[in-house]
Amino acid sequence: MKRQNDPKNAPVGAPMGRPKLKTGVLKRLLKMLVQFYPVLIPLTVVCILFTAIASAIPAVFLQRVTELIETWQEIAVTQQLSAADAWAQASAEILPQILFLAVMYVISLVTITLDTQLTAYITQGFLCKMRRTMFDRMQNLPIKYFDTHKHGDIMSYYTNDIDTLRQLVAQSIPTMIRASIVVLSVLFIMFYYSIWLTLLLFVGVLFMMLVTKKVGGGSAKYFLRLQKSVARLEGFVQEMMNGQKVVKVFNHEDAAVRDFTEINEALFEESYRANANANMLGPILMNIGNVMYVIVAMVGGLILVTGVPNFSLSGLPFGVDIIVPFLSMTKQFTGNINQVSQQINSIVMGMAGAERIFELMDQVPEVDDGYVTLVNAKLSPDGTITETAEHTGHWAWKHPHSADGSVTYTLLEGDVRMVEVDFAYEEGKNVLHDVTLYAEPGQKVAFVGATGAGKTTITNLINRFYDIADGKVRYDGININKIKKSDLRRSLGIVLQETNLFTGTVMDNIRYGKLDATDEECIRAARLAGADDFITRLPKGYETELTNNGANLSQGQRQLIAIARAAVADPPVMILDEATSSIDTRTEAIVQKGMDALMKGRTVFVIAHRLSTVRNSDVIMVLDHGRIIERGDHQHLIDQKGQYYQLYTGAFELE
Repeated sequence: MKRQNDPKNAPVGAPMGRPKLKTGVLKRLLKMLVQFYPVLIPLTVVCILFTAIASAIPAVFLQRVTELIETWQEIAVTQQLSAADAWAQASAEILPQILFLAVMYVISLVTITLDTQLTAYITQGFLCKMRRTMFDRMQNLPIKYFDTHKHGDIMSYYTNDIDTLRQLVAQSIPTMIRASIVVLSVLFIMFYYSIWLTLLLFVGVLFMMLVTKKVGGGSAKYFLRLQKSVARLEGFVQEMMNGQKVVKVFNHEDAAVRDFTEINEALFEESYRANANANMLGPILMNIGNVMYVIVAMVGGLILVTGVPNFSLSGLPFGVDIIVPFLSMTKQFTGNINQVSQQINSIVMGMAGAERIFELMDQVPEVDDGYVTLVNAKLSPDGTITETAEHTGHWAWKHPHSADGSVTYTLLEGDVRMVEVDFAYEEGKNVLHDVTLYAEPGQKVAFVGATGAGKTTITNLINRFYDIADGKVRYDGININKIKKSDLRRSLGIVLQETNLFTGTVMDNIRYGKLDATDEECIRAARLAGADDFITRLPKGYETELTNNGANLSQGQRQLIAIARAAVADPPVMILDEATSSIDTRTEAIVQKGMDALMKGRTVFVIAHRLSTVRNSDVIMVLDHGRIIERGDHQHLIDQKGQYYQLYTGAFELE
């Protein structure tokens, strides 16, 4: 089977349709921007609008000043005025024009400064809010999502895809707005002065659009491939980092380098093609603009020489005062068309990144239709249960009844029952078949069987990481589908086979099981789990910093901290999924005393391959291909001389 991140799965030369700008994604993105910044976004648009219009005013100013100079030049010749006298009279009309333009430039400078500051603030704030929104949504996704998606690909949402939004919001959208306003403003002014020259300019613009579609469309296609290649590279690097020990143990370094080189070369090809096309577009359009400048100058000169009447909205006669500002506007017009064209790739990439982000945000969240909650309970001498805000050491299920509006309380005891349960991770492929079991309060129930028999799946159903397809799961007589998931999981303590420690101190990691636990409670839990001895010998004891999933600790020490984390939560039900699998025999003997104390008075589900750890269980259930084939205590199953007997005596391999 090919790896998901194998570049061969997406070859460089693979056919790919022309990317399309999905307006729905853009509308949603702009809507979120306005929702996050309902005041700053309009203010920024006003600043961009004023700046863009101000940039078109010099053309009008140039036409007016040129016209005044020509007029006063004729007056000076006619009246035989000296240059000083002519300027003295002309300056009365010209200087106000210059003063007005200077004021406009000063205001434009203020709006540009405000625009850049607001854009920077909005962009970084928007990305911050997007990351927070994504993370909030991700926390509500079911476990299945993380089981079926590569973690490196999920990480790329927060890095690669978010970065494309940065370019889109900070650069592309403002540039598009600014350039569009300038183009429309200049276009109106050009029509006002000369329709002939404006139509001539349209021919050049049409040619520029054709070039942009051909060259820009090709580069956008490669930019999309580039984005996917970056995600593949990130996923591969993360996979290699997580499995570095395995790589070294099996001398796989050279093969890993070859695989990385293949993916990296694919990334190089996509990056080269994307940037080569994008870098080529700018100079081509700039030179088309230069050619149009020359053509407009030549045609304008011919019209002036031949005396062709001007056709315009202004009705002004065609002269130098029309040609000079028109040439300036030609540069401005084609330059802004060029700027718009340069943003196509960033917009396409931003839309692709936004689409991926919205896919994550639109994932169906974990369904929780439970209404039974867990509350602190106070027991009266007559056995009546009442709700209290104080922690009394007793818990109860608060069950509101919609039929009559009454509320009943059921004491949390840890009675767990499964009745005729069927379950499949994929529809039509059941991994549990007609499973029926019960665990009374305080009982220790063990599951044994070969890998893939369904042991961990049963515990996943108890805490509702997955929901059953058929049957019933009851907790203290209540269907767990009626219990809010957060309250259900608060009543369960879990120690997984795969230990996860977080960046922070040892104390922080133990307190993760109960965020309001005191230091004394955390230390007591560590002693109960048998972890206090090695923790106190660490450089800073409980304040020792852990990083990289506790890489500076042994696997057994990490597992002991995980057990202490479950102990500090003090739940009535414990699930131990191979909790001592990473602990050596000597350490296991130390831990077992703490584990026995931890399990005392609790309902405990134990999954173990090491059968010595389940001998003292009240009930041992042997699973095979999702079915319970044997059940009973240790001696009963030994006397039966069935599969458990074969497993225990070594006559049958567990795997």
